Amino acid sequence: MNNVEIALEIMAKGMGGIFVAIFVIMVAVIVLGKLTSGKKEQ
Repeated sequence: MNNVEIALEIMAKGMGGIFVAIFVIMVAVIVLGKLTSGKKEQ
């Protein structure tokens, strides 16, 4: 049972890292979208 707890802890850290990376990418896309949206030319 000890191995299962260790595996779950490692998996939780990995999933947390993935969610943090996705959040950072989302924030970067939103910020870049706001910075470049005011330059529309026709």
